[in-house]
Amino acid sequence: MTNLSEREKNALFPTYERLPIGAVTRAEGVHITTENGERYLDAIAGLGVNALGHSHPAIVAAIREQAGKYLHLSNLYLQEPQIVLAEKLKRASGWERTFFTNSGTEAVEGAIKLARKVFSSEAKAEILGVANGFHGRTFGALSVMDKGKYRDHFGPFVADASTIPGYDPNALEEIISERTAAVIVESIQGEGGIIEIPADFALALAELRTKHNFLIIADEIQSGIGRTGRFFAYEHYGLKPDIVVCAKAIGGGLPLGAILTRRELADSMRAGTHGTTFGGNALSCVAGSVVLDLVEKTYMMNATHEGEFLKSSFEQLRVKHPNSIREVRGKGLMLGIEFTGNAKQVQKQLFDRHIITNVTAGEVLRLLPPLIFEREHSEELVEGIKEAME
Repeated sequence: MTNLSEREKNALFPTYERLPIGAVTRAEGVHITTENGERYLDAIAGLGVNALGHSHPAIVAAIREQAGKYLHLSNLYLQEPQIVLAEKLKRASGWERTFFTNSGTEAVEGAIKLARKVFSSEAKAEILGVANGFHGRTFGALSVMDKGKYRDHFGPFVADASTIPGYDPNALEEIISERTAAVIVESIQGEGGIIEIPADFALALAELRTKHNFLIIADEIQSGIGRTGRFFAYEHYGLKPDIVVCAKAIGGGLPLGAILTRRELADSMRAGTHGTTFGGNALSCVAGSVVLDLVEKTYMMNATHEGEFLKSSFEQLRVKHPNSIREVRGKGLMLGIEFTGNAKQVQKQLFDRHIITNVTAGEVLRLLPPLIFEREHSEELVEGIKEAME
């Protein structure tokens, strides 16, 4: 690994802090194997990407079959894999129209453009995010975020874009106006520490939309595609968006994102107003079709069951260790354990026990297990955290 690490330093931008487990040589199901032959339980699933685990046989088979036909054509051509996946998204979510992207941040950029296009004949251009949110690293996304961790040294940002101070309905009333074109919110803030949107905030947002006529964009990039036990997490919170952006799990491990909306909003875009070279790539779309089929039939329900077991187990830990655990948050298999300190130390102890987790927002141990987690995997994770705390 030392040699590989040195080669990396001489070849790549130094933008990533690698996990201390060595180079990965194989990943299958819920496990990752390193060059030393060590096997780890993966409880972050590629940061939410690998909803069906690693190298799911059905996804691999679909990719191989499509690779035998063609890899890339561009969006100049009519392609069945795109249409099949869009039809499945429509059936699963109820949204009438889809635009495919390469990633979540590109879906966010496209949604911002769509909102401004819809109101281009009016004096409405303001795009608002919510403090502590995360929507990607491109300029439109960064412009509706507030954390210096992501924004410092990259400004100035997009004009007419800012953030609401927090999940405060009163702050909404003060900031939203007739100039507002869209508000983008996460149903559960992932990078922000698994923070769920309060019901009163969602209600106030809907009431203000009626008053001021703006669009609500739901960022479901991390929380969508069955992860919380519903197809999209906003279904838990009474949030009624006009546009939904998703990515991560939708591609089954390949780069894919999507913007979903109503027909009349989609129809405001015409040929040439927006586009992408790779978005809706055939390989990604056939993988996504497999993901949607299996998530709908089996694994969305599994996310509910295993999520309830995990959250209950972690809540018992909190009661037992009130001075160490401040709160347990989240839904389904998108959970966060907020520690009063030493979250990084707990994470390190879990690495030593061959369990991979992630720390975000300072002291939150973030858990995004594959939706294929079985009870034995959940129990292994719970026991690992218990032992790490002890």
